[in-house]
Amino acid sequence: MNNNNSTFRAALDTTNLAISALLEQIGQLRTGDAVELINELDLDDQVTLFRSISTEQAVLFLDQPELHYADQIIDSLDNGRAAEILNGMSADRATDIFHDLDWPSRNRLFSILSPETKTALKKLMGYPADTAGGLMTTEFIAVPSTWTVEQTLAHIRQVERSRETVYAIYVENPETRILQHVVSLRRLITANPQAGIAEVGRDQEPLTIPPMMDQEEVARLFRKHDLLAIPVVDEQHHLIGIVTVDDVLDAMTEETSEDAYKFGGMEAFTKPYMQISFFEMLRKRGGWLCILFLSEMLTASAMQHFEVELEKAIVLALFIPLIMSSGGNSGSQATSLLIRALALQDLKLGDWWRVALREIPTGLALGSMLGLIGFVRIAIWQKTGLYDYGEHWVLIGITIAVALIGIVLFGSLSGSMLPFVLQRLGLDPASASAPFVATLVDVMGLVIYFSVAVIFLTGTLL
Repeated sequence: MNNNNSTFRAALDTTNLAISALLEQIGQLRTGDAVELINELDLDDQVTLFRSISTEQAVLFLDQPELHYADQIIDSLDNGRAAEILNGMSADRATDIFHDLDWPSRNRLFSILSPETKTALKKLMGYPADTAGGLMTTEFIAVPSTWTVEQTLAHIRQVERSRETVYAIYVENPETRILQHVVSLRRLITANPQAGIAEVGRDQEPLTIPPMMDQEEVARLFRKHDLLAIPVVDEQHHLIGIVTVDDVLDAMTEETSEDAYKFGGMEAFTKPYMQISFFEMLRKRGGWLCILFLSEMLTASAMQHFEVELEKAIVLALFIPLIMSSGGNSGSQATSLLIRALALQDLKLGDWWRVALREIPTGLALGSMLGLIGFVRIAIWQKTGLYDYGEHWVLIGITIAVALIGIVLFGSLSGSMLPFVLQRLGLDPASASAPFVATLVDVMGLVIYFSVAVIFLTGTLL
């Protein structure tokens, strides 16, 4: 494999290399590896490549969600070639490409597609991308309940190449077209060929989902029931499509990436890092940075409020970074735990009070742990002569310890409650980014710190 990769890259650097040699290199690789290497080409070279390869190969590569510039490649091909490829692609992947095209390109290409492809695109593009309808494919195998196993197997042999998957066969009422049973391929193969297909299916009602179900809920069902595919039905229980496990994995990978961007304090990017334009990078990162910066200005306001105390006891300033980071870290930990628990539905919105009751003793224990470490640190530095905190060093140590208990407690509570608040408002809990939580805890942490200092140091340092 490594030798193939090296040969391929060397081929790209040789400007006089014929396209046939380039195709030969790609032909020696697995589909995923070939797509990965095609992504190293610039757009013009990719378009040239797709003009030269067979339609079957083009469909194979463009059906991979990992291929970059898929929409631009299709848009750059001549109408006949583009229509030929789109007609051969899986309906759900062709829909993804159409979603990325601008309206003039959509209209131009849609008009030359086959009637079957047009029908599939019209149906799939009517649903939001992050729903079961947006994930589903219309390429499934459905048969009437009056057929036998032998008839069903013969039908599968005829249409298998035009279907995305044959994980299961969906049995419908021949008159009403209502879904009645789902028969796994394994069960079908082992059944008596003369038996009716309705007899082979399980007696229990098949698990189905509506087209508007959120993709995260769809993923939860796949995980809970260990599914390979799940039928999507309308209100009359008519089968309109299926969602397959590979589509769910792709969607969850995209969702996880989006949540990671949000949790890092920025808008989600839909392109690989090296393909993000300079101005898009500024737009998606700069907005959040400005919001966080304006929020952090409250920290300066808090310090200005306690300016007199700082002037009297400069030693308090030494521990501000320690105080702020400890509160921010505890808040980020709690936020990470709760966002994950809500995403997996280990917790529901009504469980907020149970979480609060759990985080209060946890925050107190963690704060006491850090407070003890902080006090011991001050004592060691004072006794060994590494730093002189003055005659009131014990009070300073107590101030730091008590402040850490309060700040870590506040960080744990605020970090755990913020995802609930966002979900209650209908927002994504992942928007409770670590920088946002840290900023909130920084401001309140300073207030708690100086308030504790006033209590313990008034009459001595203050």
